[in-house]
Amino acid sequence: MSGRDLFCEPRRIRRGAALTLVFAGVLVAGAATGSFPDTGPADASGRRTTAGSARTAPRHEDVREAAAEAMADGKSPMEAAERAVSRSGDRWGAVYSEGEYQEFQEALDGQYTGVGLWARRERDGRIQVTRVQPGSPAADAGIHKGDRLRSVDGAKVDGRPVTDVVSLLRGDAEDAPAGTTVTLGLQRGTRAWTRILHRARLSTDSVTVRKLPDGVTVIRIAAFTKGSGDAVRAAVREAPPGAGIVLDLRGNSGGLVTEAVDTASAFLDGGLVATYDVDGAQRALHAEAGGDITRPLVALVDGGTMSAAEMLTGALQDRGRAVVIGSRTFGKGSIQMPTELPDGSVAELTVGHYRTPSGHAVDRRGITPDLEAGPQALQRAETVLAGLGDPS
Repeated sequence: MSGRDLFCEPRRIRRGAALTLVFAGVLVAGAATGSFPDTGPADASGRRTTAGSARTAPRHEDVREAAAEAMADGKSPMEAAERAVSRSGDRWGAVYSEGEYQEFQEALDGQYTGVGLWARRERDGRIQVTRVQPGSPAADAGIHKGDRLRSVDGAKVDGRPVTDVVSLLRGDAEDAPAGTTVTLGLQRGTRAWTRILHRARLSTDSVTVRKLPDGVTVIRIAAFTKGSGDAVRAAVREAPPGAGIVLDLRGNSGGLVTEAVDTASAFLDGGLVATYDVDGAQRALHAEAGGDITRPLVALVDGGTMSAAEMLTGALQDRGRAVVIGSRTFGKGSIQMPTELPDGSVAELTVGHYRTPSGHAVDRRGITPDLEAGPQALQRAETVLAGLGDPS
């Protein structure tokens, strides 16, 4: 297993549903974890670490020892690790089974197993399909945006949190691979029907691009999965010359840090993106030279903008490259590192924090936008861009 230093979304839901919620990309926000550059040697377990972390992160050793002792006693190493993480008081600590962590890694590569549905819970508690991925099992079954999802495998979903619905759709990370079936109860108008779908390996669509009538290009990044940076660069190159860009990071719960830095490089001519520490060792992330530094740029954020998305926002704001519009971001600025346990499960523990170029600590504080805006944030962005430069 390759070692990673990680940004992670809070996991205040049952373990079996955590990756379904955070990484699936089926119904809600996608990957919420980021990977920092791997700069240090491997420790005794073969895990790659940032320099010094193997010596100064005893809590990883404590968790491994607890898991090893449990295995020697014929008990569950994973459960022992979960107890150790819980006792540590680590706000972001978590333990995953081997299958769950593999699913997590695949999600960061832009892959997931599911049926290709996005949905939301309405005020009356009903679950409504908001998007169907083209070419997915859901699309092949004739499910449309606006359809009501009434049940999953016979379990009614009205009034349930979307996270629970996601868990039902995805099934257990290890027991519901591609090819397994899930039965959906659906309704469109007065018509109610049932469909049996086969889960499939699908690619996430993390970056979407659209042009507004005034010539502005809107680049929405749902999560920083593999290839997101290249997709943003391509969108910038294809935007009309001189036209403004809206970088929509609302609801972006994070992703691969390398992809967030690559995205920053599309708009910066080199320079600092963020600083971070891992067990006290200081590091820095820099953009590549050659980005578009003249095109008017607005970044949209909200309370769902987290982690690597906050890092990107902070870099663009601190360096005066973008006007940030929306509401205060979540405030997830800590770094987690995984360690493999004897049974193949994985424990993640916090090892450090990052700061924006001006030294702003994001954790528990978030980033304050330059201009506050709610549902009309995009319209306000168009107004701002019109003032920054003629999009024609």
